[in-house]
Amino acid sequence: MTAMLSDEAIPDVRRRGIVSWMLFDWAAQPFFTVIITFIFGPYFVSQLAANPDLGQAWWGYAITVSGLIIAVLSPVLGSIADAVGPRKPWIAALAVVKIAALIGLWWAAPGTSLVYPFLLIVLASVAAEFSIVFNDSMMPRLVPPADVGRISNIAWAMGYAGGMVALVFVVLLMAGSPETGKTMLGLQPIFGLDPSAGEGARATGPLAALWYLVFVLPMFLFTPDYARRQSVGSAVRRGLDDLVGTIGEVRQKAGLLRFLAARMIYQDGVNGLLALGGTFAAGMFGWQTMEIGLFGILLVVVAIFGCLAASRLDRRLGSKTIVLAAIVALLIATVGIVSTGPGFTFFGLVSFGTTDGGGLFGTAAEKVYILFGLLIGAAFGPVQASSRSYMAQSVAPEDAGRYFGLYALSGRATSFLAPLSVATVTLMTGSARIGMAMLIVFLLAGFLILLATPYPAQRRTLQLGEDASRP
Repeated sequence: MTAMLSDEAIPDVRRRGIVSWMLFDWAAQPFFTVIITFIFGPYFVSQLAANPDLGQAWWGYAITVSGLIIAVLSPVLGSIADAVGPRKPWIAALAVVKIAALIGLWWAAPGTSLVYPFLLIVLASVAAEFSIVFNDSMMPRLVPPADVGRISNIAWAMGYAGGMVALVFVVLLMAGSPETGKTMLGLQPIFGLDPSAGEGARATGPLAALWYLVFVLPMFLFTPDYARRQSVGSAVRRGLDDLVGTIGEVRQKAGLLRFLAARMIYQDGVNGLLALGGTFAAGMFGWQTMEIGLFGILLVVVAIFGCLAASRLDRRLGSKTIVLAAIVALLIATVGIVSTGPGFTFFGLVSFGTTDGGGLFGTAAEKVYILFGLLIGAAFGPVQASSRSYMAQSVAPEDAGRYFGLYALSGRATSFLAPLSVATVTLMTGSARIGMAMLIVFLLAGFLILLATPYPAQRRTLQLGEDASRP
């Protein structure tokens, strides 16, 4: 049995418990890396849909619906979690939904109605994001405030490492080229997977499900949970009351409200970039699973080092500085990928021609696209990990659940707007490039609001053992 945490001082949590909490990111990330961004998402767009523009629109709407559900329910669940106490039972119940939905992706074969994988992606996304709310709300009581930024970024780096390992496994052993039938290693795909039927991409669903099941277990076994406070029924009533009170409180806390508003907007751009960046490349350059997978591996490798660097800089420079710098990098990269196409970059100001040198990423434009992608890889981990530590340093541990519910809301309240904007503008203009350009608006607006936000966003209520002189 794991220890239960009281509502008093931050305890001296054993290293095993902290590492096990960090392993949650390792367990959860392959869903986002392999399913949403680099393998199943591009497969949905390029092989399941009748054409790439229609596929990008449907995929964007799937992310939109997921975001709406998450936005509405995350703060409610966060408040209920604070009232009932333990987080693990909620994570376990959501794991059942997520794992079942991911296994179901195996049957999303070419010719299948888009409605079927659409619904499964929505279910898996909602379960995954709700689980993150409960996991994140455990963090403020596991480590002292001074260590939150370091632990958050290292955990995020572990997540990307897990995503990279899963992605490498897929690209080298599972995903074969439709033309040759071989993987990047020149081997037949394992388990007899048929590339022409998209089985390499479809099998990523069961793979991500198994990965999550195995690696989330240490958190259940070794990380201390909150002590039970009251029954679920009473917690639901109190949680709903607390949610109303929390919203009222936030309105009186200008710094915290501004931070949540800023994150709401820039995270929309980040979510849209992560969900649609791979599908955009697939449609523009005709990349298949192998190319997308290798591109993903390169981005994730850079992301790991980006998070590790941020884990050191966060404590020295502060979470706000890290987030602002990361948004600037994402703005530059988004302008870069939107302005790049076959034979050109910077909207045609730089021309390369369309000569293909052969092999993977054979044209100059593809190589430039990868460079911009690497900049995204270096920034999208720190912008999220340091945002999480920014929030954790701005709330008291006993209020973490309800405030991290609002934090999840801030990441999802308008999350439908970015993919909805991309999907709708893509359909209206017939151009995925113009659709993707909408993400620049979200990143820039969030940056400007955050620039005027204090750090921490709100002074925490001091707990026993904390240093009152902390800046």
